[in-house]
Amino acid sequence: MYHYIEDKEFIHKMRMLCGEVMQGLCHCLKEDYDIGAVFYLVGSGARNLILQNADKPVDLDYNLEIIKCEDFEDCRHINECIQKSFNKILREYCLSDCQNSTSSLTSGRIYFANGNQTEFSMDVCITCKDNKGSYYRLICKKTGFVFNDEYYWNIAPKSKELKKRADYIKKSGKWQLVRQQYFNIKNNYLKRNDTKNHPSFICYIEAVNNVYNSRKHW
Repeated sequence: MYHYIEDKEFIHKMRMLCGEVMQGLCHCLKEDYDIGAVFYLVGSGARNLILQNADKPVDLDYNLEIIKCEDFEDCRHINECIQKSFNKILREYCLSDCQNSTSSLTSGRIYFANGNQTEFSMDVCITCKDNKGSYYRLICKKTGFVFNDEYYWNIAPKSKELKKRADYIKKSGKWQLVRQQYFNIKNNYLKRNDTKNHPSFICYIEAVNNVYNSRKHW
């Protein structure tokens, strides 16, 4: 079962290191491929919602939002450029290359030599946003043969106006409801062995929407 991590010093160190890596990734993308991108923590890391399953490794989830590139429809090229840039920066920190999964690029396991030695990793979801405020995730559909893999943008469900809803909940002093919803949702998908199809960002969207839609009952 999941539980919240309460070690604030460890969380701070983890965020600092991962933030530096993401800054390096954005700089490398711009310099090497003329791809403009911004990054931000999502879900657990961004909202004091970091959960750990027993004593297993934890992860920080980042959205890498593409804001400028030559061709937004060339999803394979975008993914390859980001993967190469991510690996370049990871190597500068003496870390292993990332793995390319269906919906994210994941670093190898990281841990600090001193203090809390809980292992952690970075999950980077490649996103973009349309002019209506809806988010899209870059998906890699595996076929078993790399050259036949399919890359495409997939809309994140019910992501429109997510920030406005989250801000409304915080201003209303009801953020604890989101923490409880997020906790329940993550554990429910864990019990159903359905975590791969429900990464932290999707669980976060679901938690915020559930709380916002129940606002008449606060």
